[in-house]
This record gives sequence, C-alpha cells and structure tokens, in this order.
Amino acid sequence: MEASLRMPPSNIAQDPWRWATAAFAALACCAGLVAVGAPAEAGWPGFTLLLGIAVVGSLFLVALWPRQQMSVSAWRISEAAARSHLGWAITNAQGAIVDCNEAYRRIAGVKAGDAPPQPELALPGEAAAGMLYRLARSAAAGQAHEETVELSAGVEVAVSVRPLKRGESVWWFAPVLPRDQALRKGAAAGDGLPVQALDEAPIGVATVKTDGRIATHNKAFAAFFKASGSLAGQALADLIEPADRRSLRETLLGATCGSASQMEIRALGRQDAMAELYASRAGGDFRAVYLIDISEQKALETKFAQSQKMQAVGQLAGGVAHDFNNLLTVIIGNSEFLLMRHQAGDPSFREINDIHQNAVRAANLVRQLLAFSRQQTLQPRVLDLSVTITELGELLRRLLREGIALKIEHGAGLWAVHADEAQINNAIINLVVNARDAMAGDGCITIRTCNEHVDQDATVGSAHMPPGDYVRLDVSDTGSGIPSQYIGKIFDPFFTTKPVGEGTGLGLATVYGIVKQTGGFIGVNSEVGKGTTFSIYLPRSHGEPDSRAESVPARDITGHETILLVEDEDAVRSFAARALKQRGYQVLEAAGGEQALDIMQARKDDIQLLITDVVMPAMDGPTLVRAVRQIRPDLQVIFMSGYAEEAFRRNDEKPEDLHFLPKPFGLKQLAAKVKDVLSGTTIH
Repeated sequence: MEASLRMPPSNIAQDPWRWATAAFAALACCAGLVAVGAPAEAGWPGFTLLLGIAVVGSLFLVALWPRQQMSVSAWRISEAAARSHLGWAITNAQGAIVDCNEAYRRIAGVKAGDAPPQPELALPGEAAAGMLYRLARSAAAGQAHEETVELSAGVEVAVSVRPLKRGESVWWFAPVLPRDQALRKGAAAGDGLPVQALDEAPIGVATVKTDGRIATHNKAFAAFFKASGSLAGQALADLIEPADRRSLRETLLGATCGSASQMEIRALGRQDAMAELYASRAGGDFRAVYLIDISEQKALETKFAQSQKMQAVGQLAGGVAHDFNNLLTVIIGNSEFLLMRHQAGDPSFREINDIHQNAVRAANLVRQLLAFSRQQTLQPRVLDLSVTITELGELLRRLLREGIALKIEHGAGLWAVHADEAQINNAIINLVVNARDAMAGDGCITIRTCNEHVDQDATVGSAHMPPGDYVRLDVSDTGSGIPSQYIGKIFDPFFTTKPVGEGTGLGLATVYGIVKQTGGFIGVNSEVGKGTTFSIYLPRSHGEPDSRAESVPARDITGHETILLVEDEDAVRSFAARALKQRGYQVLEAAGGEQALDIMQARKDDIQLLITDVVMPAMDGPTLVRAVRQIRPDLQVIFMSGYAEEAFRRNDEKPEDLHFLPKPFGLKQLAAKVKDVLSGTTIH
C-alpha cells in the first residue's frame, strides 16, 4: 500500500486551453472597446465580428471551465474503500461486474488484470453456491439482502447485496474473524468505490484524523451511535464509554499500513451497544476505521451464559433433591410419630414441633428449587383459568394486609390451558405476595385474564415466543416498580432486594420455572414509582376443561389390604411401613426392584397395591411397574419420589397418568393417598 493517499484527479492537462480561452476573451474585449470608441470606422461588419468573437469565446469558456471535482470527503471515503480488507464488487442490471477491488479478486481467486468472476461464482462449495444464488435473485429484484456461510471449519464469510442507482448493485464480502485473529493485510490501492455504495455498506466506515476527530463516515457508522446528523468534526472518543477511550487512542496510534488494530467499544450511555473496531493507516494523517456491530451477538452470549447458569443451578437442585427429600421424609415422619406420643403439655413437645416445622420449611425450599429448575414432576390437566383463579381469590385476599385491594378481571370466553393446577396456583400466589411486598402503603393488585392470538414471532422477556393462541394472565400492582438495572436479574435464584431474613429470593425464580415447565412464557413491564405488571402466556388447549374436583381425604384412613412397598432407602421404607401398619394394612417390604418381582411372583393374588420409589439403583420404578403389569395388569400403583422427572423421561412415562406421592410426605399424606387409590376416589 502506498505511504500516502493519492490526491484527487486534477485538470492540469486542460490548463493551456484555459489560458488560450482567456486570451481570446481579452481580444474580444479589446475589439469591443474599438467598436464602441470608433463606431464609424468599425461599422456593421465590426459589430458582427465582435458578436461572433463573443459567442465563440463564451462557448470555449463554458466548454473548458473546470467541472466540480470530487469532494475531499468523497475522495477520502472512496480511498478508504479501495484499501479495505473487505471485498466488494459492483454489478449491472444483467449481473455482470463493472467494478471491484483487489480484495474481491483475492477472495474469488483471480490475479490482478484477469477478468473477475460474477459474484455468484466467487466462493467455492455447495452451501456458498446456494447462498450466492439467493443473493443474486435479490440483486436482480433491487432488494437488500445478506447472509453468512461457513466455507470451512472456523472460516465464515458474510455476504450482502445493496441496490444502487441505474439498476446496479454492490456486493460486500466480509470475513467473520475469530476474536483473537488480526485482520489480514488490506488490498493494494485501486480505483475508488462509488460513494453511494460505501454509504450503503452494512458495516460502519469512517476516516479519522490523528487527533481522533472524525473526518468522514457512512450511514452505518452514524446509525451505530444513533446520530441523526453528521459526526464530522466530533472526537470519536466522545462517542464511546470513558473506560474504552484509552484503548481507542492506543488502537489508532498503533494502526499501520496493510494491517489493522482491533478492539471492542461501547457506545456512550448504551452498555448494550457494542462493536468491534478495526483501524488501519489510510495514508498521511488519516486512519481508516471500520465498525462491526456485535450488540446482538453479545446479547446472545449473555443469554447463553445466563442459560448455562440456570442449567447449573437446576442440575444442582435435581442432584440433591432425591437424597435430600429422602432425609426430610424420615425427619418429618419420625417427628410426627414423636408428636403423637408427646402432647402439647409435654416438656419435649416444643422442641419436637420445631424440628417438624423446620423440616417442612426445608421441604418447601427444595420444592421451589425444583420448580425453578423445571425438574419437578407435574400432573397437568385441562383447566379453565377463570374458575381456578376465582376459587383461589379468597386465599389471596387473606395473604394481603389491610389497605391493599385485590381485583380479578376475566376476559370473555377464556380458552382452556393444559397445566398443573397446584403449580399454577403456586405461581399466582408468589406473584401476589411479591406485589404485596412492593407496596409500602395502600395499593391495588389486579389479576387479569384474556385470550391473545399472536400472528408473528414475539419476544417475551428473554425468550422467543412463536405465533399461536395463548391465554394471557397479568398480575399488576401499584407499587414502587423495579429499577432497570434489576430487570435482568429478578428471575435469578436467591436474588432479592429485600433485607436479610425477609426473603429467600426463590419466589420469582419458582414462578419462572413453573411457567417454563408448563410450556409458557413470562415477561415483566415495570416503571419506577408507578408499578409492575408480570405477564404470563400459556398455550391454548383445545380440550374440554376437567371439571372434576380434587377428592377430600376420607375421614377413615385405615384399611386391611396387602401392600407391596418398594424403597431402597432403609429409613424411608421403615417409616412408611410403620405408618401403614399402624393404619391396619399388611405391608410386604422390598429394598429394590428384583426383590419386589420375586415377592410379586410368590404372592401375586394377595397384593392389592404397589407403592414404589421412582429413582432406584439397578431397576427404577417405571421399569418395575412395566414388569409387574405383565403379572398383574390390574394392579394399582403409587409412585413416590422427591425427584422423578428424569426417570419418567428415560422411560417415556407420562406422570399425569399416574398416581404420584411427592416426597417428603408425612403420616397423614401417605395414609390418605393409599386410602383414596384403593377406594378409587382419587384423581391422577
């Protein structure tokens, strides 16, 4: 590359003719003076000659007067494009190349002086051929279009087409480089790119003086900084975050001919607007600066990191839930045994009751973690949300303090949804409690439901929601609102702005997990000082709402039937067997699936109910049940587990079609579930 910029083309060759024209004009003026001073001697022939000289002189003057030269600004932009490491080519309406730079020739694999191939043939490979064909069709239609193709492992090229005047199109070929790879050397100087083509380029291009002030720029450069007018004369450093300014100075100073320095910048006051900046010496006191907007890429990286964090927490929750819930089952069950023997007046009653209550609280925390991580076992059915929320209304009002009103507004003809009613209720309760805590004084909480048809892809929160029919549930408050810096963190587990001891930080995380596991979407709209609205979108179900009510546990929870109890944890099996025997049942115990099958073979006609853990070594619960039903197809089964979702996924079981008793459970829950299943009064 040349050490300095080429100056704009001059009209030096025309200068002699201009001097001759000026002399001719002077002669015409002298003749005019003679004609005016001595009209009698000149006569009409003199005046006619004078007129002819004036006309001819004027024509010469107009013809040879210098045309408006290319502006210095346009010249600089054109020169920067010619030296760019990006390949470009101009095609006419028929698709033939009318101009290109050396970078394009290198991309297409042709030598200087050889005829370059059409853009449709510039890149090798079937994937590139299909992409270039689509771009060629867009160019022929005068439409802008861009795509990215991977030529080989780790090598990608972004190609775009932009329409120009007179049916021409400009093609851009930009390598998508790894973050740690420097740009290759720029092309040798050639004919400048038309200014309009550079102005329509999909990346920002500018020339910057050594003092850091912008000399020229294109539309994409101004658009990145949200500039409505020209940025010429402004310091580039004033447009970016202060923390990036020192690196910018070093990048501009370190730019050399034929290579580019690279850094990331953030637009001033817009932390989400990020770009990769490349700077190279354009000659003299100027630097060529290229901006590639990576805001969306960074946003995706942030979402991916957030997703990985959520997944890690979910895996942790699922990993500890099974064992932890087994421990809590034993603690809760045995503390209930002790409470049966120690009445309220007993000196030990208070300590035993504290053990029981705190074990129940610990069980709720584990349940919330499983809900957040979307790894709990759901038992969904078709619901009418208007009925569900109306029935929940009285409980919600008891949760609110005096001075806070609750309004429930239902849309007409509300569609049905397929969800676990208990979990949906849990989500609504958490949102209402969160809204209550956001209001220091009096206020109002409004719950609204309505049908909503989504015609095109939409973004709800950080998720992509496809078109379709949804039932929308809004929970609004008139509280203090959520500051913008917290919006992206409110669904994180253990994130809370409440004082220590006043919140676990799992309320909204639980809501998020329930909604996601149900197949829905959740978003938030908040304004500080005015309030917050959480919006839940649940997919429409075309089934009929299940009007069956949950059965009320029978008053008499005793029995005499024979039950096969399968549980690999000795302490849990001992507690459950003892609890059932106290209620009059005959209990056959098995420590695993193989032992249970042996017992079933020996006493298949005596057993009326199988209770089995889901997650067990060697043979898990669903596998055991399939084997047992080969022997007794009509046998009733209750699954019990603290974390069963993974086992059901592996065995293609549908938990909503099964009887399920979640751990941890107490004496009454176990006995009531067994009684209901044996009597046939429970729902799945």
